[in-house]
Amino acid sequence: MSRWRAFFLTVLVAFASVLPVAAQPGTPSVLNPTGAPATAAATPPVATPSPSGAPAAAPFRLNIGLEGNGQGGDVSVAVQIVIIMTLLSVAPSIVLLMTSFTRIVIVLGFVRTALGTPSAPSNQIIVGLSLFLTFFLMGPVVDRVNNEALRPYLDGKITSVEAIDKASVPLKQFMLKQTRTRDIEYFLELGGYGPTAIKDLPMRVVIPAFVISELQTAFQMGFLLFLPFLVIDFLVSSVLMALGMMMMPPVTIALPLKLLLFVLVDGWHLVVRSLVQSFAA
Repeated sequence: MSRWRAFFLTVLVAFASVLPVAAQPGTPSVLNPTGAPATAAATPPVATPSPSGAPAAAPFRLNIGLEGNGQGGDVSVAVQIVIIMTLLSVAPSIVLLMTSFTRIVIVLGFVRTALGTPSAPSNQIIVGLSLFLTFFLMGPVVDRVNNEALRPYLDGKITSVEAIDKASVPLKQFMLKQTRTRDIEYFLELGGYGPTAIKDLPMRVVIPAFVISELQTAFQMGFLLFLPFLVIDFLVSSVLMALGMMMMPPVTIALPLKLLLFVLVDGWHLVVRSLVQSFAA
């Protein structure tokens, strides 16, 4: 939590530097009794002393501008604010497509569909559980980004460009570990790249290859989850047909049996453990 507070504190300091206090403006011109313009006396009015004898405080004036504070830097303050606001706006896309969230939320959605309960658990629970599992799985990557890129940048040891380059390395390594080779080769061919070393792969190739691989893996896990519940549906339908109860919906009998099987085998624990182990492989 301290590293995030330090990051937002830096943003506030950068924003405050965009708002320098202006100097006192020049003395305005006034009109004399004859109507001709005349300049007011250069001598400022004598401040009326307060009853306690303390001098009166000067009026506070603020000038808002984007010219910065006059200090040198690799990127101007205005550009840094624009970059931060842009990152905040695309943060949901980054979480969805560059982390483990995609696979987790798809598999949990398949579990709910296979059980035959479209509204239990609700979408909020599915998405919330997926987010917390994503935070758990991406913890080592976030720690590396914080130690190798964010802290040195906040301490002034590296520039913002170097911080972005260092932050992309752990994230790229995580994505490449979960990406199939054929997907990377496919996007390299589409982009017109030749033989490229793994460390030199551009993010515009790694990200779509990672997303395609995650979708493929999630659907494979979903298919395996459907098999035991599909067997229950076949058995229930066959038994009802044999008993001549063709008017009885099979879902009415199959749903309690599915829930009973899922509870007896501790289904949620097995699903979550399989998801976590799939990223550790």
